[in-house]
Amino acid sequence: MHLNFRNLLEANPESRALEHAEWLGLLVEQEATLRQQRRFAARARSAKLRHAATMEDVDYRTPRGLDRTMFLRLGACDWIREHRHCLITGPCGAGKSWFACALGDKVCRENLSVLYQRSPRLFASLALARGDGRYARLMRQFARVDLLILDGVDGFS
Repeated sequence: MHLNFRNLLEANPESRALEHAEWLGLLVEQEATLRQQRRFAARARSAKLRHAATMEDVDYRTPRGLDRTMFLRLGACDWIREHRHCLITGPCGAGKSWFACALGDKVCRENLSVLYQRSPRLFASLALARGDGRYARLMRQFARVDLLILDGVDGFS
């Protein structure tokens, strides 16, 4: 990737006019952006979010009782850094899982760790872990995550 960006810079006639420090600054900025994108991709992969949802995709015009100001405040992630909790409630089909995944995506972009778990699968994993001696290790794994999304509590679907 480094050589590709460098070749693009060298091929661009306007970049030939750049001083060495400016050219190097662009190269360093490109490297930092690439590393940040890789970290986000790794966090998003390990989060295992159920829906490919983002905060920017939320349609506030749909009548579902979503408070735009509150949702945007949640997207700032201060509540996570303050070690607070969030519970999303509402009727079936209101989009709770989707909103949770949108928040999870935003948290990943804020350089924080996320793990999405469906409650029935979580409870089954905990029961198995208790039986085979992995319970403490599994609990430590959950404790290390900045945001643990538990989904499917209503009706254990």
